Amino acid sequence: MPRKDDRDELRGPEEKTEETGRTDGQAERIRQGRRFFLKTSTVIGAAAIVGCGDDREATQTPPTTPTPDSHAPPATHVAPGELDTYYGFWSGGQSGEIRILGVPSMRELKRIPVFNNDSATGHTRTDWTKRVLGGFGSGDTHHVHLSYDGGTYDGRYVYVNDKGNGRLARVRCDVMELDAVVDIPHAQGTHGIFPQRHRTGLVLCNSEFRTPLPNDGSNMTDPTQYAALHTAIDGETMEVRWQVMVEGNMDLCATDYQGKYSFATAYNSEGGVTLEQMMSGERDFLYVFNLENIARAVEAGQTIRIGSSPVPVIDARGENGQFVLRIPIPKSPHGVNVDPTGRYAICSGKLSPTVSVVDIEKIADAFAGRIEPRDCVVAEPEVGLGPLHTAFDGRGNAYTSIFIDSIVTKWNIAKAIEAYGGAQVDPILERLDVHYQVGHINASMSETREADGKWLIALCKFSKDRFLNVGPLKPENDQLIDISGESMQLVHDGPTYPEPHDAVIVRADLIHPTSIQNREAPRFRMYEEWAREDGVDLLRESRVIRKGPRSVRVYMTSRAPNFALTEIAVKTGDEVHVIVTNQDQVEDLSHGLTVTKHDVQFLVNANDTNSATFTAGPPGVYWYYCPWFCHAMHLEMRGRLLVEPR
Repeated sequence: MPRKDDRDELRGPEEKTEETGRTDGQAERIRQGRRFFLKTSTVIGAAAIVGCGDDREATQTPPTTPTPDSHAPPATHVAPGELDTYYGFWSGGQSGEIRILGVPSMRELKRIPVFNNDSATGHTRTDWTKRVLGGFGSGDTHHVHLSYDGGTYDGRYVYVNDKGNGRLARVRCDVMELDAVVDIPHAQGTHGIFPQRHRTGLVLCNSEFRTPLPNDGSNMTDPTQYAALHTAIDGETMEVRWQVMVEGNMDLCATDYQGKYSFATAYNSEGGVTLEQMMSGERDFLYVFNLENIARAVEAGQTIRIGSSPVPVIDARGENGQFVLRIPIPKSPHGVNVDPTGRYAICSGKLSPTVSVVDIEKIADAFAGRIEPRDCVVAEPEVGLGPLHTAFDGRGNAYTSIFIDSIVTKWNIAKAIEAYGGAQVDPILERLDVHYQVGHINASMSETREADGKWLIALCKFSKDRFLNVGPLKPENDQLIDISGESMQLVHDGPTYPEPHDAVIVRADLIHPTSIQNREAPRFRMYEEWAREDGVDLLRESRVIRKGPRSVRVYMTSRAPNFALTEIAVKTGDEVHVIVTNQDQVEDLSHGLTVTKHDVQFLVNANDTNSATFTAGPPGVYWYYCPWFCHAMHLEMRGRLLVEPR
């Protein structure tokens, strides 16, 4: 549905609108000012810095306006009692979380805390999350991807990176909670990640920031010795298997469908450390990692070690070899996306108006030296100013987000290849306005062999005038686009808290969450170990056990509407370790524990156990209670913490 200002733009040349009192020419000038204030500054800034890249002009075909089309788009409204047909997994960016949305309704269903503090669940405060997170209470979740089997999602895990602290996290889809975090050795700015698609094997991770290796202060001033790392992590065990050193800054990551290659866009082929140094060259690269050759070298011990880390490392800096192929592509590439056929990898050249189509079937010949690496590029259509990411509809079409132009460009891969070969054919099918500065883009099932071409999500960095003003920090704007017909239809604006960086849209039938806790997660082994140590039946008993002169362990069950213990006596300065088990087996009957004046609050789902450790405060009476509104009287599920003088 067009906004009021959009309706103005559809009227005659100088026709005034009753709603605004503006002529259409005035409305258009206002629209241009809104849309292009950042575009102009970005283009001028890039031109001042870069005197390189593709010398062809960007295509100036005007974008289409989101107006009604002849085909009837599927309804985005999901009525009460009905369910969405897709799960959407959104990264939370600097919020450090993962968000789950229903698609097409765009209703936010849940936030999964990953690298962030969360008061409702106690994330970062519970014993388990402290152990898993290793002391870091913040993070920057950029790219979210599900585990695979046979080229499609297997519904078991979601992986997400922490760019801020160089980590990879895994979330279990059965309970939608964090279950593992791995700290990636030597890596700074872990950015692009992608699991292998043929099965849940490796998760490949790029470090974007080049650093000295080892980064121990001994060699900080010679950037020629800096390197970045392509890291392989076992998706099942979450152990780091190997790392490959390269010379450039790596950005986004992708994998093929056969388990032979992983891909990384790489900028700063110059090896610089300042903006001017990093943008002085003509081209950068798509790195192609030969996973089979790397695995053989690791198995044969043809590796080095960096510092005290036991992880085997291959130094592949410099020229092409058996481990890394460098395919030249336009300057400062960003996204790399593999189409559903598995034949093509699409690289977006951020500072070029083009995307580069790489034929994956040619890569083996390039590794063998039978062709030049650049011969793997089979198309380079002009899609707009600032291409970033590409999604697919399963019908041979690609959709690329254009940051500076604030558009989505729809183009045909086969026609782009024909045009590159000299045919007089235009691969550009359509351009659609989005608002504003679109970053990541993805389509339903786009990153699988089962791309279905129904929905496209555009994650826009600026919303500006799309929503009510909420102060200096505006929401982001997630825009849902119907791509099931001949033309794209913008059907929904969705404000969201900054800053979702990436999203995947997954058919609902592939995800099978449980309704109550299944107690299979690794954290339950920790509680069971404690209970065995103390001779306690974790599921049935409630006891206060003094473990030492200043240590107390409390086991407490809960069953609505009561805690099994209504009084807990400790001494000032005691380390109190409280473990709560929810005995209820009722769906959606969550409990929790809040201890007043002690900064303790955490969630305990049905059939769940959770725990936290705190230091008892000054002598006095402190009430504890269930913060989840499971009973209406506010008299139930409470008790007293009696802190006695020491």
